[in-house]
Amino acid sequence: MESMYQQIKTLQKVVTRKRNSTALTFSMPHVLKSILYLYNQKYVSRASFCQELKIGEGAVRTLISHLKELGLVESIKAGTFLTSKGKKLAEKFHTAMPSQTFLKKCCLTNGKYNYVILLKGEHVDDIGNGMQQRDFAILYGASDSLTLIFRDGEFVFSGDQMRCFADEIKIRDNLIESLEPENEDIVIITSSDDKFVAEISAINTAIGTLATHEKH
Repeated sequence: MESMYQQIKTLQKVVTRKRNSTALTFSMPHVLKSILYLYNQKYVSRASFCQELKIGEGAVRTLISHLKELGLVESIKAGTFLTSKGKKLAEKFHTAMPSQTFLKKCCLTNGKYNYVILLKGEHVDDIGNGMQQRDFAILYGASDSLTLIFRDGEFVFSGDQMRCFADEIKIRDNLIESLEPENEDIVIITSSDDKFVAEISAINTAIGTLATHEKH
């Protein structure tokens, strides 16, 4: 069975610049977002890709071309769709990060928009105090990032075991309902005043965490 690191290497191949080509305007989080978007749709048009990924049509054409070269997608008149190889890749990531959602502003977040991704604990080794996750998020424009662990029915800060949402029980309960976390799962929250930046920075943080803290 291929490791998560190998799946991430596949994402890297998609964003590898071809000889004499112009600089790419998309990166690994855009690729993963596109693959998971395709996973939930039968066909995706180029216009939909542009809207979802916030990149131009030329960049979308290049992205689709790179995905095709790796055998991950095909296109017909109705749009682009995942091949069986692409579906397997999407399923691997969906298993490792099964839940994503936006979170309302609360005492722990400082952005207008806050995006949350759940990482399954069996895919992630010790994440320490979460500072590396913050670096991954800020690299993509986030104003802040939090890394939490779900433990014994509560969200706690990584590193110090302090309980989160102690004064915001409704937010905690809504998160549990949306994410359906299990014991020792990891929760990444990134913040930004830009909705797309909040999401794409969270995806980058998830990729970085899976790549550097994969359990072996």
